[in-house]
Amino acid sequence: MKQDLKGKVAVITGANSGIGRATALELASRGAELILACRSEEKTMPVIEEIRSKSGNSKVRFHELDLGSLAQVRESATSLLKSDRPIHLLINNAGLAGKKGATKDGFEIAFGTNHLGHFLWTNILLERVIESAPARIVNVASKAHYGAKSIDWDALTKPSKTATGFSEYEVSKLANILHAKSLTKRLEGTGVSTYSLHPGVVASDVWRQVPSAISWVMKKFMISSEDGAATSLYCATSDDVSKHSGKYYDECKEKEPSALALDDSLAEELWQRSEKWTASA
Repeated sequence: MKQDLKGKVAVITGANSGIGRATALELASRGAELILACRSEEKTMPVIEEIRSKSGNSKVRFHELDLGSLAQVRESATSLLKSDRPIHLLINNAGLAGKKGATKDGFEIAFGTNHLGHFLWTNILLERVIESAPARIVNVASKAHYGAKSIDWDALTKPSKTATGFSEYEVSKLANILHAKSLTKRLEGTGVSTYSLHPGVVASDVWRQVPSAISWVMKKFMISSEDGAATSLYCATSDDVSKHSGKYYDECKEKEPSALALDDSLAEELWQRSEKWTASA
């Protein structure tokens, strides 16, 4: 039975396309109030109107968020807190893959967007999430994290080095899982649970930076956004996971992540470095 989410407030990053869009529609259909945190209001408003129409739920609104700019992330999160709304579900869904370069702050673009932006966003909103408990934080990661063999800290403060940017993407997804792991440790006893997950290889906008000829072939072998949203929804709403904070999920089942993703010292080092990197934003 699908849970009735009336009275619950869900904040979802990158919810104007792909997995986030499908997740938002389902949560709205269950009665949740939704805040879609996205870069472009122009691209998001048609999605909001579609969600309102299909779900019959008018409580869906846009909130500007650019995860590639730490200053804008801080401004956005601070502005969201002023609305004085609870946050029962914080779903860190947005991401990019296959793009090379650096963020506005000089960090490798996949790491800076997929991890650092969400790290700062979550930290600023964290007190409100705790006040709203029982609550959940869900990080959409990827099985691509298994490919990461280490974290080169120096490389994270420079533009992408590899030809495809995929190795950097693997590290950013490892960071998503380590972030959830560290949050679990810090949130023990607060009533806030955290999860990370692989949504499946989804034909979504995350691949927007991959050359069109290549992405067209790739997407032939991918699942739909609706199927990809299933594990995000499972972690966000299922009673089955309520006592399993900090776990990693794939196909709506708990799965063991990589050895690096289970490394407590690596998780702590990532947290400390992320705090330092985002402190001046």
